[in-house]
Amino acid sequence: MRTSDYDYPLPNDLIARHPLPRREDSRMMVLHRDGERIEHRWFRDFPGFLRDGDLVVLNDTRVIPARVFADGGKVELLFLETVRENAWKCLVKPGRRMRVGAVLLVRGNRGVVEGVLPDGERVIAFEGPVDLDTAGELPLPPYFARAVEPADTERYQTVFARERGAVAAPTAGLHFTPEILAAIPHAFITLHVGVGTFRPVQVENILDHRMHAERFRISQESARAINAARRIVAIGTTTARVLESQGLPLTAGEGTTDIFIHPPYRARAVDALLTNFHLPKSTLLMLVSAFAGREFILRAYAEAIGERYRFYSYGDCMLIL
Repeated sequence: MRTSDYDYPLPNDLIARHPLPRREDSRMMVLHRDGERIEHRWFRDFPGFLRDGDLVVLNDTRVIPARVFADGGKVELLFLETVRENAWKCLVKPGRRMRVGAVLLVRGNRGVVEGVLPDGERVIAFEGPVDLDTAGELPLPPYFARAVEPADTERYQTVFARERGAVAAPTAGLHFTPEILAAIPHAFITLHVGVGTFRPVQVENILDHRMHAERFRISQESARAINAARRIVAIGTTTARVLESQGLPLTAGEGTTDIFIHPPYRARAVDALLTNFHLPKSTLLMLVSAFAGREFILRAYAEAIGERYRFYSYGDCMLIL
């Protein structure tokens, strides 16, 4: 139950800072929980692991160009979500500039800091609508250590991204092509990925960590398909969090979840999980450890490093069966 129990050393050169030329060419480590066996495959082999009655469930959220520099370039904002018309909850750097009453301009649109939330986020009210498509750029993860490039506009979105609202991509879905998706039984849920999923755990006892709430939606069509499936294959930790927070049978609707999945949690909805490789000491590494066991996961990560898998958002993937 210690954060330090989920640490591992990663060579810097294994962080995938750019996508592969083709989405389906990622490597896929397959973890068989029965017998703790590891296979090294390719993502294009993924459909071959599905059984009759399986349903693949994916997150169709779309990343918004949420990273904005205020006029003058001295203040950086990450637009997280609207709180009312023309008012946004934002992360701001440097925070010391943005006390209550502080004023900034975004493409001439005047904004005033109305409040500072306990976690440091600001509520900023603007005089008019903020056009993020014009003013913003994709908020790439900081470990990319580079500026946004034209290719990111397409490649940092899944091919099935539809519902705008995320500030980070559901990266396990980045491996899918339209052809692979069309060949497998699937359904969509929506969870708008927020910063809470990726915030570092700053306490030593993981039970003291609190997740941020994230918004989700499940359609009637998806709920029926999921409830009728023999086995649920969740694509990504975001999909797993929605399904596990609701349980089966699933009810259509909208809501928020702040579920924190970590050992010794036992899955109640998800039977198999496709996921990327995650940061040390992260809540996402704790989640996959709940599905496959901490020792098995850390052994698999060590093997992935030895086999020179590519890590993080643009990296390779792992299928837990």
